[in-house]
Amino acid sequence: MTITQSLFYFLAFVAIFSSLLVVLVKNPVHSVLYLILTFFTLTGEYILLNAQFVGIVNIIVYAGAIMVLFLFVIMLLNLNVETEPQKTNLLKFVGVITGGVGLAVLTAALKSTDPSNTVVLQNADMGLVKNLGQVLFKEFLLPFEIVSILFLSAMVGAVLLARKEPKQ
Repeated sequence: MTITQSLFYFLAFVAIFSSLLVVLVKNPVHSVLYLILTFFTLTGEYILLNAQFVGIVNIIVYAGAIMVLFLFVIMLLNLNVETEPQKTNLLKFVGVITGGVGLAVLTAALKSTDPSNTVVLQNADMGLVKNLGQVLFKEFLLPFEIVSILFLSAMVGAVLLARKEPKQ
């Protein structure tokens, strides 16, 4: 095992562990900090896969801008236990069923994949901006536009959540 493979597996382990902590930690600020750690480890994976532009964009956009926005929204909402609405048992049951279905789908998807061989880069310029733009706007235009609509709806949702109730 080369040092690159060792580093890849280490970053993958840290990414999976920190992403689990994002979901399992109760404090929302700590959850956002673990999400930032996950983005940094994914950036390391991108750089190891010779996709430097995607790695830099990941740091600038996700870890820099969006996570700072998340932190401000969480601090603005002032989430604490007293103001958090209590969840009913029906809602918890629906959450467990939904999570179980998601886990079953993920397990089935992983079982249907073939074990891959070691990735060998055919073209060293694969991670450059020009090649990325061509693939993004020729092959993946529809998913790209769907993601932009998802981001727009997330921004509108954050604004609605942060809006203060008018005084009566």
